[in-house]
Amino acid sequence: MNTTTAAAEAKVTVATIRTWARRGVIAATKQAGRWIIDAASLAARIAIGQMKRPARKVVYSIETMTAIGGRRWQKNGMDRVYLNDFQTVPGLELDHYKSGSISYATLDGEKVSNSEGGRLATAVDKVYFDATDGKVYIKWGWGNPRSLDRDEIAARIFSAVRAAVTAL
Repeated sequence: MNTTTAAAEAKVTVATIRTWARRGVIAATKQAGRWIIDAASLAARIAIGQMKRPARKVVYSIETMTAIGGRRWQKNGMDRVYLNDFQTVPGLELDHYKSGSISYATLDGEKVSNSEGGRLATAVDKVYFDATDGKVYIKWGWGNPRSLDRDEIAARIFSAVRAAVTAL
């Protein structure tokens, strides 16, 4: 299986799967520059991870959101924590020329066009936690990517926020 499928199955990021493969934590081979993950080895690693510790309850609060790098903002009865580190689509990597234009773009380690990288980079304008109802919100940008729809982008962002809070 590929790294994206393995990450979804293990409920970790693609970067974690790649790290496990490089370190030999799971059996994997590289073919044509991509990791091919052994399903039995991944299942064994997932079982080990579940034995280690029970899942912790994720608590979204002003304190946890500022601890993961958020900035608190209060005005006109609103109390929010803006999560600027989560404005980009998780899995998107961009290289830029000195002029600022995109020179190379990948999504989950696979090459995408520079224009698609730009659309993905501008798909999300803001991510914030609203203290009044305790939920994380996404304010959408003007980019309209073709490789991921808004539901997929939102799922990636929400899982990245959850993982960051859980890691505290």
